[in-house]
Amino acid sequence: MKSDELSSEDKILLAASKIFTEKGFSGTRTRDIAEEAGINVALLNYYFRTKEKLFEQVMKVKIVLLFGKIIPIITNEKTSLDEKLDLASAKYFEILSENPNLPIFVLSEIQKKTSDVKSILPFDKVLKNSFIIRQIQERKPEIDPFHFLLNFLSMTVFPFLGKPILQSFDLMDDAEFQKFVEERKTLVPMWMKMMLNH
Repeated sequence: MKSDELSSEDKILLAASKIFTEKGFSGTRTRDIAEEAGINVALLNYYFRTKEKLFEQVMKVKIVLLFGKIIPIITNEKTSLDEKLDLASAKYFEILSENPNLPIFVLSEIQKKTSDVKSILPFDKVLKNSFIIRQIQERKPEIDPFHFLLNFLSMTVFPFLGKPILQSFDLMDDAEFQKFVEERKTLVPMWMKMMLNH
């Protein structure tokens, strides 16, 4: 869809997403968003009333983007644990490759408590008594499922959190980082399966 075919509300959300991701909540002015969207501040206020309401809407989209596509994969009762690891890894690396600043933005804003994450995604359902927890316990009873899932999340998300560090020390350019991420798509599920099989 071309930008001139977008509704004013969609233009505002796209602009807000870009500016909030670049500047964070506290560094963003509604005027910045209005200018990016090519509208006036009055129209922005008409749709969203306050910067807080607009930010909350953007955070919902960002958090759902970061976690929402993974939850149906790991809670699916028809797939094996190995299949879940393959599918979740591929999906995470796909999402994060297209949105490399997403983890930094979401974690930074969650840490500042500028958004109520619990109201957006049901993490408690994933981490307590979900199907994947039972699969991990059945496959490897001595492994704490929480450690296992946190390891998986760390292996997929951390490279994107660490990208600015890698690049500031000239350890990787964009092309090398992309190759590194492509390799991890295969390596991460392989490493996770090794944990289960040893």
